[in-house]
Amino acid sequence: MVIPTLLIHGGAGTIRRPVVGDEGSLGPYEAALERVLRRADQAMRQGASALDLACQAVEDLENEPPFNAGIGAVLTARGEHELDAAVACGATRRAGALAGLRHTLHPARAARCLLEAVDAPVLLIGGEADAFAARAGVPQVANEVFGTEWRRRQWAAWRREPQAWAWLDHHDTPAAPLDDTTKMGTVGAVALDAQGRLAAATSTGGMTGKWPGRVGDSPLLGAGTWADERVAVSCTGQGEAFIRACAAHSVAARMRWAGASVQDAAQAVIHEDVERLGASGGLIALDAQGRWAMPFNSEGMYRGVVRLGESPHVRVFRD
Repeated sequence: MVIPTLLIHGGAGTIRRPVVGDEGSLGPYEAALERVLRRADQAMRQGASALDLACQAVEDLENEPPFNAGIGAVLTARGEHELDAAVACGATRRAGALAGLRHTLHPARAARCLLEAVDAPVLLIGGEADAFAARAGVPQVANEVFGTEWRRRQWAAWRREPQAWAWLDHHDTPAAPLDDTTKMGTVGAVALDAQGRLAAATSTGGMTGKWPGRVGDSPLLGAGTWADERVAVSCTGQGEAFIRACAAHSVAARMRWAGASVQDAAQAVIHEDVERLGASGGLIALDAQGRWAMPFNSEGMYRGVVRLGESPHVRVFRD
């Protein structure tokens, strides 16, 4: 019997272990993950589909300011917000993705609207992506609504770093250093329902100080997000490497063509393919039998799992 299951992540990277009284306490992150999982448990009990579970979980994470997606997204080099999201349904192989959103309050909801639209493209970018979301009824807000005081302080600290001012062709656009010290993050979910259907959703604000117009792996099917009849995958980390590795689809390909288990396939993608490119990050993957993997090669990854009838589990570090 298939047991409905949901995995979520809130990003992987250089996550400091907190000390007593530290402003960077993990408490708000863990509490947010638990809230998302408990709401998912209620939806499971009501028979929610995999697509419903994944999209609801990511929208909930977008509404949690500690995470870098939706409200709480990081700032680009120009001090603005540009958001990306993707949703994929394994049962139908349909997908919807949006990049460079500046005003869409719920990027994952908008991506699902694109997935469900008749004769629609898979990916829309920039102003046309926001315009589609508005036509689909997704609320539009001023760009600064996504900001928080913490993100503004983070951006100000980035501006003080010497490498932030490696100029591009236009002197009003500084380049962002693409390394593990750059504040980044992504939220994602993969779900399995009682009918054995799989779905994945991913949403991100990118990286602090990123090039305006930069698109990472999250909205790219096969790079940061994937779902088919065997496995659903959502990635987090240094997006350029995940794009070059086709990381999300590589998990599915190892399972399909090499007969690898979801655990072995996911571990190989992170600890071989991504590491070979000198990058860090992680992913969550769930197969059609309810087996899962959550590997990462960074110091930590915000992550959690809930299965129907079981208590949610949340973790950040390996121990």
